[in-house]
Amino acid sequence: MVKNSLIALALLLFTGAFAQNGTISPYSYFGFGDSRAQGTVENQMMGGLQMYADSIHINLRNPAAYSKLRLTAYAAGISRTELRLKDAFDVQRTAITNLEYLAIGLPLSQKMGLGFGLMPFSSVGYSVTSQSINPDGLEINNAFSGSGGLNRVYFSFGYAPAKNLSLGATVNYNFGTLEFDRLQTVENVLFGTRDFRQSRINGFDFNYALNYTPKIKEKYTLFTHIGVNTQVNLVSKNSEQLSSFSVANGTNIETVEVNLDQNNLRNTELKIPTVTTIGLGFGEDKQWFLGTEYSLQGFSSFTNDFLGQDNVQYADASSIAFGGYFIPDYRSISSYLNRITYRAGLRYDETGLLVNGKEINNFGITFGLGLPLTGVGPAAFSNLNLGFELGRRGTTDAGLVEESYFKINVGLSLNDRWFIKRRIN
Repeated sequence: MVKNSLIALALLLFTGAFAQNGTISPYSYFGFGDSRAQGTVENQMMGGLQMYADSIHINLRNPAAYSKLRLTAYAAGISRTELRLKDAFDVQRTAITNLEYLAIGLPLSQKMGLGFGLMPFSSVGYSVTSQSINPDGLEINNAFSGSGGLNRVYFSFGYAPAKNLSLGATVNYNFGTLEFDRLQTVENVLFGTRDFRQSRINGFDFNYALNYTPKIKEKYTLFTHIGVNTQVNLVSKNSEQLSSFSVANGTNIETVEVNLDQNNLRNTELKIPTVTTIGLGFGEDKQWFLGTEYSLQGFSSFTNDFLGQDNVQYADASSIAFGGYFIPDYRSISSYLNRITYRAGLRYDETGLLVNGKEINNFGITFGLGLPLTGVGPAAFSNLNLGFELGRRGTTDAGLVEESYFKINVGLSLNDRWFIKRRIN
């Protein structure tokens, strides 16, 4: 029953994943768009920690975790984000709903497991305007908009070569289309100009992980983690059109295809630098866990030659996260509240993005609940995960925008058992 339900869900969500507009942030204009959260709701609500692994949940960011799986796991997640965009003059409110991930994890033995799935990697979605005065004293209006994003199909494998030691690797294939549009009009001029650019992007990257989790006094576990997400090598096939249009009705008058081959911009490369993560945690199995992680990325080497943005700089990026969970009594029969998993965390990200000379950093506080679902057999380990995140990104200095957000996550984690021979008594 679970298998059939997941197949139907996969067909529904697989189609929707490519149609969604995953962000409405003006900062998605820069780089390769807004990076999307790569973890499940369970991980996101612990500040985004990736080190923790157990026998029933999928861990999208840590392939070593698949070696811990003892039951087949299915995971799907959606989110809704309420945004307040504030600049020096105005405040706007908006909201967006997204598919976060669709994944399956399979245990192959007591030491091996694999997983595969689909998730967004980055999103572009913005609409902003600006005004200026030219040397003749006429007002110039610019309208900037963008859409699209990159999706990711992944395959992961985890293996435990020795007691308390797990290794894993993931191959990611990233693909999608980004579109950037600029309309310019000048006061008292009947025709405006349009610059439309499109990039069709694809490429691979790899994620490697190592977990070492020795027991302390037989009751507690020390969690140590090293993760390396290698450089993302993307190939971008670009096109650009310049048009003139009627200001009165928006009709195109003439469109010219720009010869990008002349400046070697028809095919460009986007190299997103390697991310290295180290983590340390401590806890008691099925009772509680606390951990912290630090990530570093040499983002200062990133460039996007095709867009040629002149008000942005890139610096090395870093992130620090802290989080954990608590279960009062996972075996409780009399109290449902005691079987709930309570999660919380916080994170601070130095994104490496500098716009108009100002750093665009992010701070978030997360908390959530893992609600057990009723069932028999392996299905009894399934759960519904609710998560909430409060955060702030950006600044109102230098004509920029400060984003305050409230994100609601809903994740479904279902369990089943495959590859078991039926027996007839």
